[in-house]
Amino acid sequence: MEPLLASFLLSFLLFFDLSSAAASPSHISKIFETWCHQHGKSYSSEEEKSYRLKVFEDNYAFVTQHNAMTNSSYSLALNAFADLTHHEFKASRLGLSSAAIQFRRSNLREPRLVRDIPASLDWREKGAVTQVKDQGSCGACWSFSATGAIEGVNKIVTGSLISLSEQELVDCDKTYNTGCEGGLMDYAFQFVINNHGIDTEEDYPYQGREHTCNKEKLKRHVVTIDDYTDVPMNNEKKLLQAVATQPVSVGICGSERAFQLYSKGIFTGPCSTSLDHAVLIVGYGSENGVDYWIVKNSWGTRWGMNGYIHMIRNTGKSEGICGINMLASYPIKTSPNPPPSPPPGPTKCDFFTYCSAGETCCCTHRIFGICFLWKCCGLDSAVCCKDNRHCCPHNYPICDTKNNQCLKRVGNATIMESSDTNLAFRKISSW
Repeated sequence: MEPLLASFLLSFLLFFDLSSAAASPSHISKIFETWCHQHGKSYSSEEEKSYRLKVFEDNYAFVTQHNAMTNSSYSLALNAFADLTHHEFKASRLGLSSAAIQFRRSNLREPRLVRDIPASLDWREKGAVTQVKDQGSCGACWSFSATGAIEGVNKIVTGSLISLSEQELVDCDKTYNTGCEGGLMDYAFQFVINNHGIDTEEDYPYQGREHTCNKEKLKRHVVTIDDYTDVPMNNEKKLLQAVATQPVSVGICGSERAFQLYSKGIFTGPCSTSLDHAVLIVGYGSENGVDYWIVKNSWGTRWGMNGYIHMIRNTGKSEGICGINMLASYPIKTSPNPPPSPPPGPTKCDFFTYCSAGETCCCTHRIFGICFLWKCCGLDSAVCCKDNRHCCPHNYPICDTKNNQCLKRVGNATIMESSDTNLAFRKISSW
């Protein structure tokens, strides 16, 4: 079934449900099958699929109950996370470190003042926001929030929008941050300052899990920042002033069930102020007299409004909706970026073997843990398969040698998604 047709059919079935009595189990099962086609979901066993159907049914009831409310300013949907329990979702999609927040030292500077703050602002329209990214099941939201803020100020200062490497932060920023176990944007900013820059997403791509820090790519300082500052806690006027100058990193409570299944509209909660997730404010606006923040998330485009959420602003509470006014910060950039680094040279496999730039060393013959023969996979940052004959792209890191496919995990650990083309495995299988 084509994804567009599946999406249309799912929307039709949900509309039918909202205008009728409670759906029968067989009808929900049909919705689930359509949803699986739409999101490319498959399961390892019939038992797993049956369990996911029960989880889906529970989320279905939650969504339809909320959407039946006539006074809500936002709606929910059976999005890509509809087969996850709330506990599973919270365990895999957050990552703002409470321990890091506890030991954070405020670094306050007066923001660059904007005399006439516009009534609305969207930094996407000014070309200062990269595409929506997906942290996967790694708790690295802090790194995405940090790179988004640096990408924004770099565009504003230099005129160039460059997508930056979250993987470098996950792998290498270990002073206070802990990779997929969580972190804080302030520490990420300080890491980039101390390192004299950060590499690009293209050169040091995101893999959804921690690896050993790539010291060679750590030396590639494509974009720099000079300092960072914290917005005074619980000061929405100062936060608005900051967003008027550039995209701003913030912490929020993103663990509510309604947040997991958010679809569109102005999110008003309920949610606590226990900060556990990091996002990026990229603008603000108003709709029917209700003010809102434009927030970029790192859960891919199949969540919310193509990866974005509108969160209510000017609530009258100092901490703001979901604590959005409590932990805001942004990088400062005044100096130009360094000149481009020379193109990467050959990759060293061992003392005698090299692979060309853009290739990955893969061991094809190992004895007692020592590699005696290396060959080159024609992809950068590739994953070497255990059969010693194939490799897969970094964004499809699971080798299915039986079916000649490269796969990636989606949602819970037992769901896989095949490569869009299914050509990557066969194309790179011959060295």
